[in-house]
Amino acid sequence: MPQPLLADWTPEDFMTVEEGVFVAKHRLAETGLFTDDVLAEVIDSHPPEHLGINTMGTDPNVFDWMEGERNGLSGQEIIQLVRRGQIWINCRKMLDHHPKHAQALHQVYDEIESGKPGFQAQDRTANLLISSPNAWVPYHVDMPMNMLWHIRGTKRVWVYPHFDNRFASVETLGKVCAGEWSEDVPYDSSFDKYALVFDAQPGQLITWPQLTPHRVCNLEGLNVSVSTEHKNARARRRINVHTANHLMRHRFGKECREIGVDGPVAYAKEALARAFRLADKFVGKEKEQFVYPMRFVLDREAPNGYRLKEEKEENYVAPHQEFETAGV
Repeated sequence: MPQPLLADWTPEDFMTVEEGVFVAKHRLAETGLFTDDVLAEVIDSHPPEHLGINTMGTDPNVFDWMEGERNGLSGQEIIQLVRRGQIWINCRKMLDHHPKHAQALHQVYDEIESGKPGFQAQDRTANLLISSPNAWVPYHVDMPMNMLWHIRGTKRVWVYPHFDNRFASVETLGKVCAGEWSEDVPYDSSFDKYALVFDAQPGQLITWPQLTPHRVCNLEGLNVSVSTEHKNARARRRINVHTANHLMRHRFGKECREIGVDGPVAYAKEALARAFRLADKFVGKEKEQFVYPMRFVLDREAPNGYRLKEEKEENYVAPHQEFETAGV
């Protein structure tokens, strides 16, 4: 019987998963899977198509998120650049490619399922996040249900009121769920006075309900976290309800603002969204997902650990700005 990885959880903690915002303890660091040497091995063995190398500007109020190239550096060299630079590494689909990490992460989910009757974590995914002391992630929502398992360093997390039209409108969530926008959504610094703010310490989990807006700024040290996502029937229905609202508004001019996920209307919207998705697939009209342009390469000699490519992205804008301009 493996040692439990959820530390000192109360019955109330288990029952709050998916329903509210809360902080709890975990023991993932004690597995030994997140040391510098192991992180370097993960980077070196991870499929390139699932290895995200990113950087961002210095002002969290300005969207300037960029994708970059590895430039032949080893995992050990990348860890050192992250430690002194301004870089965010995202090893996506950890459950598919790293069996030891997958075993630990499935264990924490299994423990939650055991502690909360009726809870199901289906379609599980996990991303390993390795980031610089001053890195940050812009304001966004996650379509699946999201859990942030913090392991090393310190980061500040702003979590904004969920299901509140002021911080992510029905129209915005509809575009995200329908694939019209990326998960980066419009932000205003005036939102911050309504946020719950957490300084995440090693060994803490922070989680919130589905589609809750949030953003992150690292505070100190090499930051290591795992972001897990999962779905179940209710989570898939929520995405489909928002998708149906968007489709009714966009294709038929009918205003639909009800976002409840229970009852016959919600089930009808779910069926509608699935039917439209199937029809679009049949006629070859599936929406292409937004892909960030490759604008930089990692560089040992550069002050922040990277240098911009010579070619310049003259018209690069945030995904939601791009779609707004297109009149979607």
